[in-house]
Amino acid sequence: MRTAIKLELEEAKIMIEAAKQKAEEINVLETIAIVDDGGYVIALERMNGARITGPEIAIAKAFTAAGHKRSTHLFNHYPNGPALPGNEAFGIQHMLGGKFAVFVGGFPIVINGEVVGGVGISGGNGEQDTAVGTAALQALHDLLLETGHPVLVEADIKV
Repeated sequence: MRTAIKLELEEAKIMIEAAKQKAEEINVLETIAIVDDGGYVIALERMNGARITGPEIAIAKAFTAAGHKRSTHLFNHYPNGPALPGNEAFGIQHMLGGKFAVFVGGFPIVINGEVVGGVGISGGNGEQDTAVGTAALQALHDLLLETGHPVLVEADIKV
């Protein structure tokens, strides 16, 4: 048996606020989704004027990152991305009724080396979505800094 850390609404709200602040700073309208370790939405926010497709895409990115324990863009990262043609998971994005995303914008939330959830960002280009997503992770890192629970803050995460 082991003790598990659970992401809650308070932390998710802090992550969303940091993500929105970064999005405003770089002048992009984003949708931000935070999910738990089971891929279920804890919090979701679509900035005013952001695309109406953003919520579904952000949720799929967060779900994939949490469930598969890796940043979503790594599925298509050349040459060994498992979702690339000829590789072992080619076509995986067609599984789970459209809930699986294999492009940039989804990042697992890793605390103490364990995946506790995911963050999904939709609305910008890859560079923008990555900046906003890592800002959300940084906010959680800063919040938990003095608790002894380190948060992984980087774009290329694979646990």
